[in-house]
Amino acid sequence: MFFVLVTFVIVLLIVMAVYVLAFERGEVHDERMLRRRLKDGLRGLSDVAKAEFVKREEALSSVGVFDRLLKRSRRVSSPLQRLIAQAGLSLTPGALLLLSAVAFLGTWVLVWRFTNLWWLGLAMGVLASFAPFLVVRYKAKKRMDLFEEQFPQALDLISRAMRAGHAFTTGLAMVAEEAAQPVSSEFRLLYDQQNFGMPLPEAMKAFADRVQVLDAKFFVTAVLTQRESGGNLAEVLDNLAHVIRERFKVKRQVRVVTAHARITGWVLCGLPPVAAIALLFISPDSMKLMVTDPMGPPMLVGAAVLQVLGTLIIRRLVQIEY
Repeated sequence: MFFVLVTFVIVLLIVMAVYVLAFERGEVHDERMLRRRLKDGLRGLSDVAKAEFVKREEALSSVGVFDRLLKRSRRVSSPLQRLIAQAGLSLTPGALLLLSAVAFLGTWVLVWRFTNLWWLGLAMGVLASFAPFLVVRYKAKKRMDLFEEQFPQALDLISRAMRAGHAFTTGLAMVAEEAAQPVSSEFRLLYDQQNFGMPLPEAMKAFADRVQVLDAKFFVTAVLTQRESGGNLAEVLDNLAHVIRERFKVKRQVRVVTAHARITGWVLCGLPPVAAIALLFISPDSMKLMVTDPMGPPMLVGAAVLQVLGTLIIRRLVQIEY
């Protein structure tokens, strides 16, 4: 019995020694080499450089002072970042604010020089400073509308992938590779975030916060609810895609019914400026009186304010929620 026990211990020690020499030693050596290379790469760097080596924070401006100022005022920079991301532009919040400042100063100087009225130039400059933001907002709205229209196809692709036996994350990768823009880029970012270590619930919430589309929020809610309580996620995504398509049908029907009202509203909004431009060519002396007479500039400012208010009211009347 003693001989058998000694033989077992000897054989066990031999097997363990072979395993350590053949496998563990190589893994430990590779781990030591990797740690040494990382240590050599970070040697000589400052603490700030080491932090940037680990994770580089997205710059808000190419100007260092302006970048630090924007990082401190997150209430201003965060909405601008979200708006630029929704528009799909390679632009920083600092550059957008710089464009707004240039539009303000340029309009102020030009109007002041041609009319000799500094207050009129100031008012027109303030209005012109909103032009870059309106352009970015318009692009963001167009991109999000296109995303909302393509979203049902993405849900169908994820649902079919899950019915075929793939994981949910595999369905995200398939949408990122096969869908059209802008759906593919948004799902690519979602897939990369969860693939590189971000928890899936946080990545889904960041996706809903970035896209700002109601259907995307429904999608995120459905996925997170399914992860907590279980259920057939593929069937839920099919139903959600069907609801989105039915809502688009209602939207198109509403646009057809309100087409006459919308055209009438645009005609009413465009008639005063078009008439002013026509009179400028037909009777220049009459329009010149609006600038030279002391009552002319205040009347022009009042007309512009009333025109903007009327345009907003008409737009609100013809824009029907669905």
